[in-house]
Amino acid sequence: MLLLVRHAMPAYGPTVPAHAWTLSAEGWQAARRLIAQLPREARLVSSDEPKAWQTLGGDDAVTRDRRFNEVTRVEPWEGDYRELRRAYVEGADHADWEPRAEVAERFDAGITEHLALSGERPLVVATHGMAMTVWMTARLDLHDPGDFWADLRFPDAHLIDLDSGIVERADLLP
Repeated sequence: MLLLVRHAMPAYGPTVPAHAWTLSAEGWQAARRLIAQLPREARLVSSDEPKAWQTLGGDDAVTRDRRFNEVTRVEPWEGDYRELRRAYVEGADHADWEPRAEVAERFDAGITEHLALSGERPLVVATHGMAMTVWMTARLDLHDPGDFWADLRFPDAHLIDLDSGIVERADLLP
C-alpha cells in the first residue's frame, strides 16, 4: 500500500522561506489526528522540509528524503502565486522553477526505493502538493492535474495503486 500525504497547514510568512516553514498550531492538531489513523506498521517517509516530517510526527520514526521535497522555484510572496502553481502542474514552464521531468524523476526514484525497503509494510510518504501532483501526472497519467492540485487539503492523503493507476482520497480526517 502506498499512501501519499500532503503536509498539514504550516505557519507561514514572508520572513521565512517556504522550505523552512514549520506546522502551525492548527497543523499540529490535524497532524495528530492523521497520525492516529495511519497503519501502525507503516514505513513513514517524508521530504526533509519541516512541515512534511512534522505532519508524520516530527520524530526519528520518520525517514527524511529530499527527493520528496517541494518543487524548487522562485515566485512572488504575494500576487498570483496560486495561478503560477496551477499553471505549472498543468504543464506551463516558468523561469527559475525546477523542470517537471526532474521532479517526477527524483520523486519516482524515492518511491521505488522506499517501496522496496518497506517490503510488505504500507508506505506513507508526506510530501507537498505540486511535487506529488507532478509525479502522479507523469507516473499515473493523472487526468486533470490542475483540479487535483487545487482540491488538495492541509493535510490530505491519497491511496495510490501503482498497478491500476487508481488514485483515491483516503478519508482519514474528520
